[in-house]
Amino acid sequence: MTVPPVDDADVAPWTAALGSGGLIDLHVHFLPDQVMAKVWAFFDQAAEHYGTPWPVHYRLPQEDRVAVLRAMDVRRFAPLVYPHKPGMADWLNRWVAEFAAAVAEAVPTATFYPEPGVAEYLQRALVGGARCVKMHVQVGGFDPRDPLLDAAWGLLAEAAVPVVVHCGNGPVAGRYTGLGVFGEVLAAHPRLVAVLAHAGLPDYSDALELALRYPGVHLDTTMVGVPFTDLLAPLPADWAARLVDVADRIALGTDFPNIPYDYATQLRAVAGWAAADDRLGAPFLRAVVHDTPARLLRLDVAGHRG
Repeated sequence: MTVPPVDDADVAPWTAALGSGGLIDLHVHFLPDQVMAKVWAFFDQAAEHYGTPWPVHYRLPQEDRVAVLRAMDVRRFAPLVYPHKPGMADWLNRWVAEFAAAVAEAVPTATFYPEPGVAEYLQRALVGGARCVKMHVQVGGFDPRDPLLDAAWGLLAEAAVPVVVHCGNGPVAGRYTGLGVFGEVLAAHPRLVAVLAHAGLPDYSDALELALRYPGVHLDTTMVGVPFTDLLAPLPADWAARLVDVADRIALGTDFPNIPYDYATQLRAVAGWAAADDRLGAPFLRAVVHDTPARLLRLDVAGHRG
């Protein structure tokens, strides 16, 4: 396999050598400026919230952030938005639809919240072209089993549109986080195409068990296996071996721009898993960084070249 990228300048040459056809990132964040400013202000207080500093590496104007991704050969990305209170999701859906229309690499996305009318505005977003949906149980502070969400879950299951769900107990537990809670949603809607954000961090084993139980469950790589996260929630020693059974359901995610390290760090982690088990290797790596997220997002893009 190719030598993993040392820094961001190495990323585009690395993807070319890998023959992946560029990168497709299922988990990045673009938000209205006033919302992003509040997110960054929260991370400025990360030592208080999480017990460790969290310097946002790509604290840049929106156009510059898009340029950074382009320079690293990120061909397509899902700009995820999420609400923290009622009355916010439909507005965010309209904003991200405009963003995706203006940025060629951005895939239309949507979000939702347990509130009256949720099924109606989610349906509008899906009809409008949303190819990926975000739910943030921790930030939203709501129960994903709320009856108000039943119709919305049903819509997503029927449409087979992937929903990236932050439902794990990391970086801190919430009232309704935990894979056991979201497991009840999956039991009620077993056809959901659910992407467990951060691979369910810190409950990696539980996330893998859900993936084995439900064929629509995927894991994204967001902040998984990087030095920053390993200090808080290290991966199981047999992580690479355990990925073999779900190798086609691991998708690249990074949390760009809100990560406390450079983009290349995440790619080195994934490359390390691929190198750690002969049953994975370059085919697995190409699948993670391109083919699997392309399939989830139903993208008509060129495949890998090697």
